[in-house]
Amino acid sequence: MSDKPLHILAFGAHADDVEIGMGGSIAKLTASGKRIGICDLTDAQLSSNGTIELRKQEAKNAAEILGVSKRMSLALPDRGLLLQEEFIRKIAAVIRRYQPQIVFAPYIEDRHPDHGNCTRLVEEAVFSAGIRKYQTEGTQAPHKVSKVYFYMINGFHKPDFTIDITDTMEHKIASLRAYKSQFEQTENSVETPLVNGYIEAVEARERLFGQQVGVNFAEGFKSKVPILLNRDLIGD
Repeated sequence: MSDKPLHILAFGAHADDVEIGMGGSIAKLTASGKRIGICDLTDAQLSSNGTIELRKQEAKNAAEILGVSKRMSLALPDRGLLLQEEFIRKIAAVIRRYQPQIVFAPYIEDRHPDHGNCTRLVEEAVFSAGIRKYQTEGTQAPHKVSKVYFYMINGFHKPDFTIDITDTMEHKIASLRAYKSQFEQTENSVETPLVNGYIEAVEARERLFGQQVGVNFAEGFKSKVPILLNRDLIGD
């Protein structure tokens, strides 16, 4: 995994966030030759199930399933993603290093506070990364991200746009199943919402989004700005 510029850089508070929200889209885009990176802000140190080492291995396996070019963790404090300049600088440094055209982050309305806090930090970092005089580690040049979009984790919201993932839904499910410590009930696991049909619920959501746009499965995304169509509104 090299440091070549990325087409897309997706941020999550914890490993598995990005896969839940947009794993199918990532698999679809990497199959078409796009370079995509995932940056987990924390190592999920406070996760009820699994260990840091196990979750890192699961994240690596999931990234390989999706064809991700770069996976990294900033090891920020789990449940401590507060709006701090130190954290913003670290995220901005990643953006400058990998120069993504598009950045994805969790949609801010979510039951888990870390997800919304992740988004706030990423939005601040995206803005700061483009400022010439803003200082980050090393001598990294400023970089302006073209677009920022938001994927859904626990919430179900009306999307501003969807991506057809019918052909890559199996990849998405496989990437989630790579997180056995999180989504599989065992005699040693702690009872959490994730071990009680969570993957099936995600699959049902993507099926519903798909039905709304006339395909089998789709992932929904939010945008703060209008979407520009670079093709005819009515095709052949």
